[in-house]
Amino acid sequence: MSASTDDRSVFPALAAPPQASRWPEVGAHLSAVSARAARLLLRSALALALPLAIFGLWWLATARQWLPEQILPTPAVVWESFEIVWDSGELRVQVQHSARRVAWSLLLGGGIGLVLGFALGLSATLRAYLLPTFRALTQIPVLGWIPLLIIFVGIEEALKLWAISLAVLLPVTLTTLDSITAIPRSLMEVGRVFAFSRWQTVTRIVLPATVPGLFSAVRQGVMQAWLTVIFVELLASSEGLGFFMAYSRALGQIDLVIVSMFVIGAIGLGIDAVLRLIESRLLGWRRSAY
Repeated sequence: MSASTDDRSVFPALAAPPQASRWPEVGAHLSAVSARAARLLLRSALALALPLAIFGLWWLATARQWLPEQILPTPAVVWESFEIVWDSGELRVQVQHSARRVAWSLLLGGGIGLVLGFALGLSATLRAYLLPTFRALTQIPVLGWIPLLIIFVGIEEALKLWAISLAVLLPVTLTTLDSITAIPRSLMEVGRVFAFSRWQTVTRIVLPATVPGLFSAVRQGVMQAWLTVIFVELLASSEGLGFFMAYSRALGQIDLVIVSMFVIGAIGLGIDAVLRLIESRLLGWRRSAY
């Protein structure tokens, strides 16, 4: 008589395999998190080392009175001056004037630069006619354009806007052009195989492939605009951060000059950080666009 597999006396039930403990996985995850945190702390410490060293040297120089306070004010005096001009609203008004000029110049110079860069990148004929002259014009600094701009637009607000717009237009155009010409030929061949129209080629191949380059162009344009607006305001302006710095220097208020420098640098870093964040968010769209 054969034994049934249901007979537990002959075929005892197999013991359930012991469940693997999750503690090793948790420990590995915690170790990875700790390693990332340690690397982040190390990078932060390295990034802060030089600013802290400069601040320490500044504090030591003022504490030992290596230079007169009229030439190098103490950090406490600079902070107190910052609080005064910020609470009074004067500093915020100057920042608004500079930001307004940057915004209008980005719309003008950046918009023309993007359109011109796309046109040059997509048309070999336009490149043959315009690119050599355009590259020659890029060798002229913004300061070299100011005498000519004074003749055509005067010395009022239009001079500042056109000067800043020129500083934006040149790098935006060239960076956009380089991004388009760097697109692999195989991608363009895909558009020809599927008989894409010019609009489909731009929206489905050129634009997704050039997102990093376009954001690099925008970042360069923004930083050029921010640097140029300060430069132009230092030369000829009655408002803005550059004017505020020049006016403070003329009055011998070095503490306000240092305040202006810190504000200019902080705003520049903030703008660059925001643009990098936007770029990182849009790169996901680029990866799924093909």
